[in-house]
Amino acid sequence: MREDCMWTVVYIAANRAQAEMLKNLLSSEGILANTRPAGVSMLGDGLYEVLVLESEADEAHAILCEQALK
Repeated sequence: MREDCMWTVVYIAANRAQAEMLKNLLSSEGILANTRPAGVSMLGDGLYEVLVLESEADEAHAILCEQALK
């Protein structure tokens, strides 16, 4: 991850596969995104944070909300 920019969490995924899918979705929309482990989950391989640059957080939220409505 780039260290000179502020990253912010826009979603906490239930597992790595979901986090990667959301990262790819955001990337396909032109949003720089990354993932990192966030903790243990009772199901699957643990929780993962989906992060974007702070300056793109509002746009990322809008994309994720739009995707949830589909």
